[in-house]
Amino acid sequence: MKRLSVLVIGLSVFAVGCGSSSPSSPSQQNTTTSDTYTVTLSPANEVPPVANADAGSSGTATIVLTATKDDSGAVRSATMNFQISVTGLPAGTTVTKAHIHNGMPGANAGIFVDTGLSSGEMALVNGSGSIAKNGINVPPDTAAAIIRNPGAHYFNVHTVLNPDGAIRGQLSASR
Repeated sequence: MKRLSVLVIGLSVFAVGCGSSSPSSPSQQNTTTSDTYTVTLSPANEVPPVANADAGSSGTATIVLTATKDDSGAVRSATMNFQISVTGLPAGTTVTKAHIHNGMPGANAGIFVDTGLSSGEMALVNGSGSIAKNGINVPPDTAAAIIRNPGAHYFNVHTVLNPDGAIRGQLSASR
């Protein structure tokens, strides 16, 4: 009986010490980064340039892209915060939307990241106003493209008078 007890205890210690027969893989480490992009908005940057009542307007946008990347540097998730300011629009103007497009200067392109701004949401006083849109989810491949080449993307603000865009500018990484 004594030998059996010693054998059982020995096998138990051996089994606990061995654990799983498969090697453990290293844990995936995620890092979070934030990149800030500034945009100077002008009606002259629209394609074609705006030449109606919105032509005297201007604006700025500051965009902060926060990305979670794995240890290989691949973006796994991302969000954006937008701070948008406009000025010089005619009194009574309604801003209808604002977003990032994937296009170079002089070219129009499809929407890449929508701010979620709805028509009339940005309050304007005498043609000027600002708004923040925060926590906008961005697909990982979209975020990676912007991080890789911000200048290949433009931001613009649309109005009722200019539904295709009233003021526009290319993204520029802030240092």
